[in-house]
Amino acid sequence: MASQYWLIKQEPEAYSWKTFEKEGKTAWTGVRNYQARNNLRAMKKGDLALFYHSVSEKQIVGVAKVAKEHFPDATAKEGDWSAVEFVPMKALKSPVSLERIKADPALRGMGLVRQSRLSVTPVSAEHFERVLSLASTPIASR
Repeated sequence: MASQYWLIKQEPEAYSWKTFEKEGKTAWTGVRNYQARNNLRAMKKGDLALFYHSVSEKQIVGVAKVAKEHFPDATAKEGDWSAVEFVPMKALKSPVSLERIKADPALRGMGLVRQSRLSVTPVSAEHFERVLSLASTPIASR
């Protein structure tokens, strides 16, 4: 089965790419939107995700890989919420800004633009490859 691609958002002041790289893995917890939760549940081990610094930076800064498929979110006090474990794969050579994404006709339909408030969105293979191209960052082994 072909890999799926995703975009995950985080405020760099709360959890940055540098912290993620230093820790070597993280459980993606705290998602409290049903559509975003369902996106987490659709992720499969080995899927790749663009890591987006939201709010202050508004740019894609790295690529993460799903290391463990969804499991109960231990930070949830109530409700049926899920988490996914990610490992860092590669920092982007040149981060790709939201402004640049919005200006690129090839990325017009990207979930980051269409559903800007959603913290976990699917990304088409074409959009994923285009972002990597803009970032001058090839991903060799998937």
